[in-house]
Order: sequence, then C-alpha cells, then structure tokens
Amino acid sequence: MINNTKKNFFWNVIGSTLNSTTSLFFLIIVTRINGIDKAGIFTFAFSTACLFQVIGVYSGRTYQVTETDDNLKNNDFINNRIISCLLMLIVSLAFVFIKGYNTYKILVILVLVLFKMIEAFSETIYSIIQKNNDLYKVGKSLLFKGFLGLFLFLIINLLTHNMLVSSISLIIVNLFILIFYDLKNLKKYNYERTKINILNIKKIFISGFYTFVFTILTQYVINAPKYSIDNLLSDKYQTIFGIIVMPATLILLFCQFLIHPFLVSMTDKLKENKIKQFKNMVYKLVISVFIFGIISNIFIYFLGIPFLELIYGVNLDDYLNSLIIIIFGATLFGMSYMLLTALTTMRKTFVQVLIFLVASLFALLISSYLVKTKLVYGASLSYFLSMLLLFIEYIIVFNIVIKKRGKINENINNSTSI
Repeated sequence: MINNTKKNFFWNVIGSTLNSTTSLFFLIIVTRINGIDKAGIFTFAFSTACLFQVIGVYSGRTYQVTETDDNLKNNDFINNRIISCLLMLIVSLAFVFIKGYNTYKILVILVLVLFKMIEAFSETIYSIIQKNNDLYKVGKSLLFKGFLGLFLFLIINLLTHNMLVSSISLIIVNLFILIFYDLKNLKKYNYERTKINILNIKKIFISGFYTFVFTILTQYVINAPKYSIDNLLSDKYQTIFGIIVMPATLILLFCQFLIHPFLVSMTDKLKENKIKQFKNMVYKLVISVFIFGIISNIFIYFLGIPFLELIYGVNLDDYLNSLIIIIFGATLFGMSYMLLTALTTMRKTFVQVLIFLVASLFALLISSYLVKTKLVYGASLSYFLSMLLLFIEYIIVFNIVIKKRGKINENINNSTSI
C-alpha cells in the first residue's frame, strides 16, 4: 500500500476545514441577505438536518473504517447506507408534519435534509477510500463540494433573495460530485455491485446500533439549547445563538481532522495489543484539543465579538460571556470526542449509550429552564454544563475500560509465558 500520509493529512485538513465551516458561511450569507429572522429559520433547519443525518450515516465512518470483520464487504455497507438514508428521509417527513411548522419552514428543513442525506451516503464511499489509505481523495471531494456549494448558494441568493432556492443548489452540487468524482474513485478499488446480502446488512445494523444511538444523542446534547429556543423564543434569538455558537465549529473541526489520520493506527495498536501506546496516543489527542481550546478562548476574548459583528452585521455587545462559555463547552466536547472515538475503536459502544442518555436527560432538564429564564446566556450555560458532565463521564469510563483491557492482556501474557 502506498504511503500517502503527508498527502492524506494535507487534503483532509483542507477539505474537512471547508466542509465543517460551510454552515458558518451559509449563516453569514443568509443573515446579510435574508435578514435575522430568516437566518433563524435557516440555522434551526440546518441543525435539524444534521440531527437526522445521524440516521443516514448510522454507525458512521469511524465504525466502518475500524471494522475488522472480513465477512462484511464494501457492498454490504453501501446497501446498508441506502436503507439508512431512506429511513432518514421518512423520519424527517414525520417530524416536520408532527411539529406543524408553516409550509416555508417545512420546505427549508426538507431541502436541507436531502442535502445532508446525499452527504450521508457519500460517507460510506469515503470510508472505503480511507481504508485504502487514500484519504486525500476524500479531502478533495469535500473541498469541491464545499467550494462549489458556497459559490452557488451565494450567487443564487444574491440574485433571488430566496434562501430556499439557494439551498436547492446544494443538492445539485452534492449529486454532481457524488456521481462524477466519488463513484468514479470507488470503481478504482475494483468495486462491483454484487448480490444483496440481507444477513450482512442486518449484521451491520445490529453491530452499529449502539454507536448510532449515542451518535444521535450526541447531536441532541449539542443542539438541545436550539430546540429550547425554537420552542420558547423567536427566530431572532435562534440567529443570535447560532452566531455565537459558530466559533465552536473551529474546535470540533480541529478534532475531526486531528483524529481521522490516526484511526487506522489506533486500530492496529489494539489488534497488536499495544494498550499502553494506544492509551498514550489518546491522551496526547485529548491534551492537544485542550491546548487548542485555551488558545482559541484567548483570541475569542479579545477579538471574538468585534469579528462576529463585522462578518454578520449584528450587534453582539451583550454576548461576550456567552461566547466564552460556549468555547469552553466546545473544548470539553472536543476532548470527549477523542475518548468517544477511542472507545468506539475498542467497540465499547453500549456504555456510551448510557453516557449520552445521562447527558441528554440532563440537557433536557436544564436547557428549557435556563433558556426561559436567561435567554441566550441560559442557552450558552446549558451547553457548557452539558459538555462538562459529558467529559467527566467519558474520562471516568475510558480509564476504567483501559485498565481492564490492560489487566486482561497482562494475564494473557503471564499465562502464555508459563
């Protein structure tokens, strides 16, 4: 296998950076062109689409890339993804009609759901590419989608002042890249459609179930304040919270491009029973996120509010404390994400369902109260407290699991030497 480490890292960083920050640029465009109330609808619709995308992605790229069962073929994962994407669409339709939103809000949500559904399907192709050590191709795909999507979204919105029509362009761009770039790359790995293996598809759904559950709970915990704002406050406050939470994207982005190049290495260390090296790698990743978060908050304190006001054109003088709290919360989540990935690689997924059930119930209980009493500051505080609880849970569970794994290996080694 060709060593593409440098190329993989470079293009993954570039592509993931643009792809992860597109929501930030979309919100800038909508706020500037369509106004603060329409921007509130867009940011809620985008967050909702991301929540339902978890159904489409199901157990996710990390799970597929680190899967070691040779009986599960690429074709099985792709068929599994087709079914999960259809489920994503069905659940989304049920949600918007149960909520009883007006027609315009329903259409915006559904268009963004379709956009995210195509992204969800692409992820299974990205997993195959990454397992073949060609992560740079994934980075290029994300770069093409992000750049073309932003360009068309901006131009169409400038011409029409209609964010719904602009959002449809995102579907067109994603379909174009999927057909003419992603699927073309897939064929280079001698991929051919074979007979559908129902048992293997079922096996993927069952083995990835716990990962799916805690992933969707992850999205809920992150976005719980937005759902409380949607229920209790006007679209204006949704926009303000959406703006001040945007810098947190940098933390989460840093985590994504930091962890992806290490997934295969982490899997290899576990297979070789190098538990101490595995643990040290995870702790180094956690510390890296912490340092990045501290540096980010220093910049945010001095430049955050003026910068956000400049690019969004919205007065945010009263929200510095909220912004700082959110960055601390995002840093805690980023550190938890490193531990989450490590536990997923170790296939410790059920315990993560319990972790996120506790965090979700906590977020549900406090977010509505804090949003109702303290508005945007309450939403920020709710986010931080939920992330703090999440990190405490993860650091405790990870240490327990890694100690048990180490003792098991030690016992095996002792019995072997005897």
